[in-house]
Amino acid sequence: MNGLQLIIEGNWGHFRRPETNNNPLTHDLITKTALIGLIGAVLGIERAAMKSIFPQLSEDLLYGVQLLNPVKKISWGFTSKTAISPTAAGAPKYFEFLRNPKYLVSIALNAERSYSIFEQFRRSIVDDMAVYTPVLGWHNCPANLKWESEGDFSDVKRGRFETKGFVLAGEHTPTNIFRDFRVGFDKMPTHQTDDFWNLPEKYKKIIYPDCPHSIIVEGEYYEYQSSNGTERWCLI
Repeated sequence: MNGLQLIIEGNWGHFRRPETNNNPLTHDLITKTALIGLIGAVLGIERAAMKSIFPQLSEDLLYGVQLLNPVKKISWGFTSKTAISPTAAGAPKYFEFLRNPKYLVSIALNAERSYSIFEQFRRSIVDDMAVYTPVLGWHNCPANLKWESEGDFSDVKRGRFETKGFVLAGEHTPTNIFRDFRVGFDKMPTHQTDDFWNLPEKYKKIIYPDCPHSIIVEGEYYEYQSSNGTERWCLI
């Protein structure tokens, strides 16, 4: 499979957990659906056109994430106002934000149907071009994108491997999670429909090592070959 890697970072990020509407909490890592939205922003795809792009790229792209900064969360309070009465008294609301999020993101093209989008995005990152400002979940959390590498992902393999990216809880068996570093857990959306709804049955439970550590697990993986060498990734 064609593959690429880029670094995504910013001062702040917020990838809202859907079960926390009143005082929204954030996922620890950039989600697949947020990444697809970021691809749309870079390429200048309007919201109406993204309705069909979201389910397409949810199926046609695979992705993995490695932390390049430790996960750090901060809560901020805001006063909610309405557009009808912007000067009326508002209710305080707290949002959880990621501070200085920085990720190495691997993307694999899983279906030729989306080759044109994949290639346009690759060229845009290489050329440091974006039509709209890419964001880390929220529009007030701009993202900086940096090209890292391009290469090829193998067909899926199975065995014991070491990775700095996330793996799937229940499908990968960690062998070194008792070492002296933090291991995080999350439940991530991987598929958005053409009405911008994250399908509950497509959520994946992940385990990830905090930066700069790696974990050794048993299970399925993909080998990524690039000018930087060979890496092993879990992709979803």
